[in-house]
Amino acid sequence: MPNWNEILDQIQEAGSTHDIMRRRYLAELHELTGRNVIIYYSGWLQSADGRGPFSIVDLDKIGFMSAAHKVDHSKGLDLLLHTPGGETAATESIVDYLHKMFADIRVIVPQLAMSAGTMIACAARSIVMGKQSSLGPIDPQFRGLPAHGVIEEFNQAHEEIRDDPTRVAVWQPIIAKYTPTLIGECQKAIDWSEQMVRDWLLSGMLGGKADAEERADTIVAELGSHSLTLSHSRHLSAEKCQSIGLVVERLEDDQQLQDAVLSVHHACIHTLSSTPASKIIENHKGVAFINSIKQIVLPR
Repeated sequence: MPNWNEILDQIQEAGSTHDIMRRRYLAELHELTGRNVIIYYSGWLQSADGRGPFSIVDLDKIGFMSAAHKVDHSKGLDLLLHTPGGETAATESIVDYLHKMFADIRVIVPQLAMSAGTMIACAARSIVMGKQSSLGPIDPQFRGLPAHGVIEEFNQAHEEIRDDPTRVAVWQPIIAKYTPTLIGECQKAIDWSEQMVRDWLLSGMLGGKADAEERADTIVAELGSHSLTLSHSRHLSAEKCQSIGLVVERLEDDQQLQDAVLSVHHACIHTLSSTPASKIIENHKGVAFINSIKQIVLPR
């Protein structure tokens, strides 16, 4: 007969009702595809003000390391993404790690993978999207400001003052908010994010294709140009993503896959809506790294 502590361990291992249901559908998705499954889910949509530990950060790598441990890496990876984006450096590090662990990565976007989430999607061999799915622009935000917007504003000020020196009085209080190195740092942030995505496209999704270079340039331009997307929060549909050259698989083309993916998605959203969890990284074996008030690792 188990003692008090052993029963407590069993309860903690089993998890809450939300954990049980989420893991059930993760296991069913794995059984259907025969591939490893990892979810990366953020609860920013459940927050009234969007504030909290929702972004992609370096700490997330620990979650991916836990989820990628003791799985058959030869079976490839289906990564389900639901994220508002996050830090460029953390994104680069996580993608580099996943590429080292899995030769075949497919990203599935049940609803939203914005900003750095879109960058991760571009690092896969293909992206699975449904009618309700969206990616977003990859133009970087620097110190809370759109890097492209800062440069555009500075260039506009330069041109207007050059043509009409009396415009100095108008632009001086606006430009005064910029630090001396801000313009250069913004340009570096743009170059960094665009080069990362281009390299990932050429080595993965577009690798071996005759028009790879041209397609990669088009994709980066369409996703990275603030003047084209107009807003960092722009939602780009599966049709739009496919039209600019991304390799998109349509979720509706496989009814069983669609049902399995959306079951996982709904279970994750219920968890984020009804528990203190703010971010979930979990594999099909139930190994989870969950952010809430504190970080919790739940081995299984």
